[in-house]
Amino acid sequence: MEILDKNHNQVERFWNDYLNLNPCNKKKETPLSLYFCDTKKDADECAELVVKGIKQATATSLWWFKKNNVSLPRVGNKYIVTNWVGNPRAIIETIKVQQVPFNKITPEFAEIEGEGDKSLNYWIKVHEAYYKREMATHIEKFDKNMIIVCEYFKKIF
Repeated sequence: MEILDKNHNQVERFWNDYLNLNPCNKKKETPLSLYFCDTKKDADECAELVVKGIKQATATSLWWFKKNNVSLPRVGNKYIVTNWVGNPRAIIETIKVQQVPFNKITPEFAEIEGEGDKSLNYWIKVHEAYYKREMATHIEKFDKNMIIVCEYFKKIF
């Protein structure tokens, strides 16, 4: 997951479109916008999986939250999902958050996350590689016992 420092004008318009259709929404301030993964191909693919309702969860290392001084997600949080270049694709709302050791991720979670063939084997392969890349830039080591923040969400727009 990568939080964008600056929203594109399109993100603001996207959020305003959502507010116009949902005037009872209590939060008027534009939420954080983000994309999933660390490559254009994967970020764009994950955004489309969210749009299609296939991707309904994400798995961010607790290490990432601590390293970037970012608060852990909470139920009710809203985010604008973008593609790699920051164009808005969907608005999601967090519905459940769990902290799970990497080696205890379940096949059910892998399926809900919705990437690749949705199998646990695929999930382990791509996420271990991702966390290793993410941590290597800080001279940190991946550990199969590391805590993963499993964030479940629903697409609301």
